[in-house]
Amino acid sequence: MRNLLPMLSNHSHGGGRSAMTCRFRCGDACFQEVPNTSANEYVGDVIAGALSRRSVMRAAAVVTVASAAGSALAFGDVPAAEAHGRPKPNPKTDGARGLRFQPVAPNTADQVTVPAGYEQNVVIRWGEPILRGAPAFDPEKQTAKAQAGQFGYNNDFLSLLPLPGEHHRQVLVANHEYTDEVLMFRGYDPENPTREQVEIAWAAHGLGVVVVQEEHRSGKLTAVTRHRLNRRLTATSPFELTGPAAGAALVRTSADPAGRTVLGTLNNCSGGTTPWGTTLHGEENFNQYFANASSATDKRYGIGTGASERKWERFDKRFDLKQEPNEAHRFGWVVELDPYDPESTPRKRTALGRFKHEAAQPRLTADGRPVVYMGDDERFDYFYKFVSSKKMKKGSSRAAHAHNLTLLDEGTLYVAKLTGDSPAAEIDGTGKLPSDGEFDGSGVWIPLATAGPAGAVSHVPGMTAEEVYVFTRLAGDKVGATKMDRPEDIEPSPRTGRVYVALTNNSNRGKGTNPAADEANPRNLNKHGQILELAEHWDDPASDGFAWRLFLVAGDPNDPATYFAGFPKEKVSPISCPDNVAFDPHGNLWISTDGNQLGSHDGLFGVATHGERRGELKQFLTVPTGAETCGPIVQDRRVLVAVQHPGEIDGASVEKPASVWPDGPGRIVRPAVVSVWRADGRDIGV
Repeated sequence: MRNLLPMLSNHSHGGGRSAMTCRFRCGDACFQEVPNTSANEYVGDVIAGALSRRSVMRAAAVVTVASAAGSALAFGDVPAAEAHGRPKPNPKTDGARGLRFQPVAPNTADQVTVPAGYEQNVVIRWGEPILRGAPAFDPEKQTAKAQAGQFGYNNDFLSLLPLPGEHHRQVLVANHEYTDEVLMFRGYDPENPTREQVEIAWAAHGLGVVVVQEEHRSGKLTAVTRHRLNRRLTATSPFELTGPAAGAALVRTSADPAGRTVLGTLNNCSGGTTPWGTTLHGEENFNQYFANASSATDKRYGIGTGASERKWERFDKRFDLKQEPNEAHRFGWVVELDPYDPESTPRKRTALGRFKHEAAQPRLTADGRPVVYMGDDERFDYFYKFVSSKKMKKGSSRAAHAHNLTLLDEGTLYVAKLTGDSPAAEIDGTGKLPSDGEFDGSGVWIPLATAGPAGAVSHVPGMTAEEVYVFTRLAGDKVGATKMDRPEDIEPSPRTGRVYVALTNNSNRGKGTNPAADEANPRNLNKHGQILELAEHWDDPASDGFAWRLFLVAGDPNDPATYFAGFPKEKVSPISCPDNVAFDPHGNLWISTDGNQLGSHDGLFGVATHGERRGELKQFLTVPTGAETCGPIVQDRRVLVAVQHPGEIDGASVEKPASVWPDGPGRIVRPAVVSVWRADGRDIGV
């Protein structure tokens, strides 16, 4: 029998995002006009002519090399039979190492469902006190002061870091992406929120740091309340702008004429963990918090011309762009946090560009320079990388730490341009594989700007460096970057260096005047998404060329438009809308989903990326009604997930909940972090 958290209900829904999710999470982005109206060329076209002559020559050279060698060069460690979609699974094993568990069947149960032989616990819930002096959670008597000392709402990205000197303890870092006021406040009136409700929401956004204690004989984790490292950063905490756009005219406001100190961080989605012990947090759908936009640049970022959903502009003029037109330019960055220093000020790293950051995951070059991969979560937007010009210093000295906290302020920001290798006639929008058996091709990283100790230089004709960093989407438009199907989390494999890009979906692909399918985005009206795999040329993450191919084309395996790296489709779990991704110690890719369009609740899946079982995908868990699976962490003995926005179903409220997770009937629904482990104490999936 599968191990279930108790307090279940029979409520279910048909899958896919609810209108409530669209309203509170991203400001109804999918119901607005597509912000990207540029006339960029698409996959299969020549490099855009808007580049400088030097960039064109370099890009052309890379594409020529890639095309001549073919993707087999970059993916040369894959056996030929596997590369052409004909793996030969070994029937003597029951899955790739790390994935040997009984798959969870798709379901609509109001619980976290895990495989037979596995157990689970709630590590921490929204509202649990983590700072000294914070009261116990009482949803009927909640205050902003109390919330500022309690675990925040809607946990997304998770990072779990070691805690030297404290036995069986680790440091958990979480993003608190956004708030569902109708599920937080009894009698909430969306047209007339109170100041107290707004200030509670400000305090429920942001970041959380909490030490957790691990049970020695299992993977169970419990929060250590009131530890010296525990911390909350909210929508009113001070953050420092650093890098090339810090102090620029476009980020100055009446409250901050120097343009270097921002109050708050908003809509932090996924993120990353650095090799030097800090965490990165992507500010995503920040546009929805601002009112009264007017300029063309605001429209490119999806900021509305009227009142905001939450009406925050009524209580703080910085959210009213008529009064503070530059305030929105201070959001949409990657935030770097030092979780080991509770007195430190987190930094917004402007050298990494401003857009709807889903994530920011680094790796190191051979000579020790960080390379950060980033997705812009919008239909028809782009994915990027940043290559630092500075090398990481090893060791734990203060000097090394201080140096490493400058690594993301200097370097070059790039955007991706992809080219397919199949005739255009073979990409018909149905997802049918082209004649060579794969959706694949070559690509080039187009430089946008370079920041150095003496200042920054733009590589985009007609834009200053300041404009490139603040209006990075416009820079991508100008250089002809490839329009993708919502690039979300991007993770490099720690074993192979290959980079995996989760493209969640794009139901507007091929609709009306929108771009039609291309080889990297091969389905029109794409409901289910895909995962792209790329290999940097010469195995150098700082290189400006890469080969790419689609690793997974998601959906029902019975649908001929799906693809699982060539693995037999009758032996995989159905998957829809990949979002966050992570790697386990065996090199398998784990995928969490957001907005499942197959009638089941969202879940977490593991898939083999190498060997004879490459493409074998198995569902590990599902989450409760209305919830999204976020922040997966897969260690030897435990899996962590953030269960975000449970009960977020149209028409739901505190008075009429759609979910009773995690505490049962009569208790308010609460986002939470869950730990899963094997009942016998052995490693996950072996």
